[in-house]
Amino acid sequence: MEEEGSERGRGSPTTYCVTGATGFIGSSLVNLLLQNGYNVHATLRHPAKSLKLLSLWTNTDRLQLFKADLREEGSFDEAVKGCDGVFHVAASMTFNVDQQDNIEEYVQTNVINPEIKGTINVLKSCMKSRSVKRVVLTSTISTLTGKDANGKRKRFVDESCQTFVDQVWKNKPSGWVYALSKRLSEDAAFKFAYENGIDIVSVITSTVSGPFLTSNVPSSVQVLMAPITRDPNFLRIVSTVNERIGSVAVVHTKDICRAHIFLMEHTKGKGRYLCCVGSYTLSELTERLSQHCDVKLERCVDEKQNWMRSEVGNKKLKDLGFEFEHGIDDIIKDTVSSCVQCGFISLT
Repeated sequence: MEEEGSERGRGSPTTYCVTGATGFIGSSLVNLLLQNGYNVHATLRHPAKSLKLLSLWTNTDRLQLFKADLREEGSFDEAVKGCDGVFHVAASMTFNVDQQDNIEEYVQTNVINPEIKGTINVLKSCMKSRSVKRVVLTSTISTLTGKDANGKRKRFVDESCQTFVDQVWKNKPSGWVYALSKRLSEDAAFKFAYENGIDIVSVITSTVSGPFLTSNVPSSVQVLMAPITRDPNFLRIVSTVNERIGSVAVVHTKDICRAHIFLMEHTKGKGRYLCCVGSYTLSELTERLSQHCDVKLERCVDEKQNWMRSEVGNKKLKDLGFEFEHGIDDIIKDTVSSCVQCGFISLT
């Protein structure tokens, strides 16, 4: 799949490696790459637990599967060999941890350090392969904030609005472990890549929702559906996002995958790119969900009086030439349809 302005992907067949191929974004990315004629090396930590996904991909000879573990250095050597690029999607999805006597030390040792090590392990494997031209790293909007160092709301949020690590350690908001591990592993990846001459770009995902291929309902889908399900854990997460960023930024499953491929193939891509089609306050999202579900949803969080929203921007990505295909109505419609189909929600 080539977007206008793309400068890669011409000539001989292109081969890409996707780490974390059984996750939400990873599985959808593998599917889209195969649909568009690419050769794919997909890494799986537990192939035996991925029979549903594997059954979707058995009718092609353009896919090779590799067992790999982020905790093992060299585990990705064979998977990236001969690849033109690597999509590093695999990551820990630890949002919070049970209270520990030394919780900071526990999180640093058991979550953040392994996440950083795993990312560096993938980059080391890329260094060994002379064919890899670029690495696209999947990041998250959890690494951003809509407030300045003094807690004042920003009107616009973009790639430069990174979270303040010391404040996350201090305040430990909902999802704080995931936010820290992604922020610090992304920083480590760019530092290692710069020091070793690796071309790297990151995609900052907003709340990704829409159709999914995984057996379990993805966390980001559950976040968007929280006003319907009233799940207290995911209501807490979406409320925290709304408060931290100043709105909830969203993107369709297909568009986030298209953005990954676009940034892999556009040689002018540099640095970090925030990928969202729009952003909405939690009250606005609840109203939209009510319209699509044809049910009256109660407001799940009271936004403070004189509460100021922030707009989450996609200017850098659009300036490079990327065009979104799906807006908020598509996102909600496709998400609700997928959740009803798998039995996660019922609207009757």
